[in-house]
Amino acid sequence: MKRRLLLAAVALAASTAPAFAHLDPAEHGSLMAGFTHPLSGLDHILVMIAVGLWAAQIGGRALWAVPSAFIGTMAFGFALAMTGVHLPFVEPAILASVVTLGLLVAMAVRLQTAACVAVVGVFALFHGYAHGGELGAAGALPFSAGFVIATALLHVAGIGLGLGIGRLSSGQMISRILGGLTAFAGVALIFN
Repeated sequence: MKRRLLLAAVALAASTAPAFAHLDPAEHGSLMAGFTHPLSGLDHILVMIAVGLWAAQIGGRALWAVPSAFIGTMAFGFALAMTGVHLPFVEPAILASVVTLGLLVAMAVRLQTAACVAVVGVFALFHGYAHGGELGAAGALPFSAGFVIATALLHVAGIGLGLGIGRLSSGQMISRILGGLTAFAGVALIFN
């Protein structure tokens, strides 16, 4: 059973690469455009999985509070973009989120759940703002519902992966390696 859970989590995480063409949100402010949007960028995928992995490492209330905080704050960031509020340093903050969350997982940092919520909330604000900034004038509600669903599924994949490998004797080391690889990928994205 443990192997099946681990394989299912890995398969779900691996399937996050875009399986269909990315729809231009300005032209297709649809549920599907919103759903595919987070799946079309490595930075988004890495952060969403890392949030789930970190929540699994911490356990307890963090399993639901950390991903929920990310999703809620991301939706708020989206709303800020839609109302025309200017938020500086969006792309650098998104790249910093990949590196930082990867390092938090790599170092197995255990903070109080409220502190974890605050950390992911700061980064989620920028992720949501980026989604809103790319939408244009197309249908905001279906688009936002789509990216919220995709984000939640990526968080679930990260939690499933974290819980699955956490049951292995070398699970903590595997999680830490995945976090290190995430941080390394974030650094590589900076220079890409």
